[in-house]
Amino acid sequence: MNPLTRLGRRRASVLSLLAVGALVTPGAATAAPDAPDAVRASTLGAQAAQSGRYFGTAVAAGRLGDGTYTGILGREFNSVTPENEMKWDATERSRGQFTFGAADQIVNGATARGQRVRGHTLVWHSQLPGWVSAIRDANTLRGVMNNHITTVMNRYKGRIHSWDVVNEAFADGGSGQLRSSVFRDVLGNGFLEEAFRTARTADPSAKLCYNDYNIENWSDAKTQGVYRMVRDFKARGVPIDCVGFQSHFGAGGPPSSFQTTLSNFAALGVDVQITELDIAQAPPNAYANTVRACMNVARCTGITVWGIRDSDSWRSGENPLLFDRNGNKKPAYQSALTALGGTTAAQRADARSAGSAAALPSSFRWSSSGPLIAPKPDATHNIAGIKDPSVVYYNGKYHVFASTASSAGYNLVYLSFSDWSQAGSATHHYLDRTAIGTGYRAAPQVFYNTQQRLWYLVYQTGNASYSTNADISNPNGWSAPRNFYASMPDIIKQNIGNGYWVDMWVICDSANCYLFSSDDNGHLYRSQTTVGQFPNGFTNTVIAAQDSAHALFEASNVYKVQGSNQYLLLVEAIGSDGRRYFRSWTATSLAGSWTQLAASEGNPFARSNNVTFPSGAWTRDISHGEMIRAGYDQTLTIPACKLQYLYQGMNPNASGDYNLLPWRLGLLTQTNSTC
Repeated sequence: MNPLTRLGRRRASVLSLLAVGALVTPGAATAAPDAPDAVRASTLGAQAAQSGRYFGTAVAAGRLGDGTYTGILGREFNSVTPENEMKWDATERSRGQFTFGAADQIVNGATARGQRVRGHTLVWHSQLPGWVSAIRDANTLRGVMNNHITTVMNRYKGRIHSWDVVNEAFADGGSGQLRSSVFRDVLGNGFLEEAFRTARTADPSAKLCYNDYNIENWSDAKTQGVYRMVRDFKARGVPIDCVGFQSHFGAGGPPSSFQTTLSNFAALGVDVQITELDIAQAPPNAYANTVRACMNVARCTGITVWGIRDSDSWRSGENPLLFDRNGNKKPAYQSALTALGGTTAAQRADARSAGSAAALPSSFRWSSSGPLIAPKPDATHNIAGIKDPSVVYYNGKYHVFASTASSAGYNLVYLSFSDWSQAGSATHHYLDRTAIGTGYRAAPQVFYNTQQRLWYLVYQTGNASYSTNADISNPNGWSAPRNFYASMPDIIKQNIGNGYWVDMWVICDSANCYLFSSDDNGHLYRSQTTVGQFPNGFTNTVIAAQDSAHALFEASNVYKVQGSNQYLLLVEAIGSDGRRYFRSWTATSLAGSWTQLAASEGNPFARSNNVTFPSGAWTRDISHGEMIRAGYDQTLTIPACKLQYLYQGMNPNASGDYNLLPWRLGLLTQTNSTC
């Protein structure tokens, strides 16, 4: 649930956009709400994005007229690097005279497709115009270098994710020192530091990288030389954010120490990127090992292959890429995708076969009650809406926790009853009168931790928070809020955009507990800790699913399906009519990829078009809610059939301030159950 009031913002600007169709996020896990295999990605860029990474390619402007080339480019990759179009000889052939036509073509195309761009490269001894190489005066060369960096970066300021500021400055062989170049020979070793400081001034938001080849083997002198430079830069505050490993490998693939190298550089506090990957003859195992090394290092943020088809490669005679000369996927493609965690065609067929045998149907039909639970204002609580319910059935009663919305903001309420017919008359216990306290608290989730013999109430406070209670029926027994995280995880900061960190959800299996959350910007995040460490130790935050902002909005629920090796994911979306509805996916593991179940407007999990309202259509929104579970513990197990879902809805004609909208709680009951 979006905390706009607490943040001093109005929701009206969001509501005005709701009638707009869901925007497409190219390179994300789906291209549109109705696309197949919505979350379990089947392309390189989409699968990389699910762990917060990119999978990109080098792009040549001269090939953008080739339909096969551009088709693969748009489908498979979520990052591009201009192959030659940003190099010095392409952008400043004559001193002070800049040409950006070809680079603009690549950047504009990538922007239109929603792909990030790596800038390559600003300072390099090769592909350098003769007039630069001829400079022998230090002040002149310094001015020329800094002007080139500043002019090129300013051209694309705010549009480049990361820049190769300096390229290939270290010598081959055993010296571990800088190579001879006009920059080192005239300006000395300090030219690297000056280049990075100038780049930081030119675009403070871009990642600044050093990029080189033959630095993948940890014990090599060249690798150690680059490592010493990066360590020195970090110690002295020289701005460097990432190191690029070109990774032009022979048929044997990466050296055995490659992952160690990535990890050791990352430990210095920089991101690492595989920037120009190609492998002679493209052995599948070599590609898999390379991708796996990156995936095993948290700060390895992306992979770029140096070209699309073998015919596009600078090593074309060695057929080193993932697509053959006709644009067909090679076996190395499948191994790379699998190493990223994606699904091959055979795996998708297996998933569809398994899905057809699963207990859950491929489509759903529901009947809705009328509004069962409405706000109950009192002398100190002028409540406009009741929202975001969580419910368990325990000890002969339904226990419901929900958000209360008012002009003063959000807090929590608790009520209990033996039968749904009693829900409307149940006493409302306002939890701001307990140790949970006043201030922003919203979107609760309740479950019992069997190992600790404690009830947990999870909710959002701007952070992911929780309280505990030995007795769920005692509203005064909840502890004061504590946080799962010290602060928002970095991956969320990097992807949240203009969204909000909302709707925390905890579920455990026999070994681990997972915390899911949303950002109103098309990302579903997942963190994990062990059952023994819970509620502490949540780390390894990744993007578990990604789509356009409206198609993967908020209010995620994840459940274990009783009697099966299956999990059900529900995520609230905003339809083309501006109304809320739920999409659904399944997986065999909480840490696994998700396969579409009922996830489109035409075949939703729950939307007004698959819900009947015997007492009258009191709402067109099927919004933030929770399943009626088969149990009440941390596994969040639900029955496989005869499902019920407690949700929020409201008068379709209501409008105005979002916090004053008249949300009420109703109950969906599945009508197409086969058991």
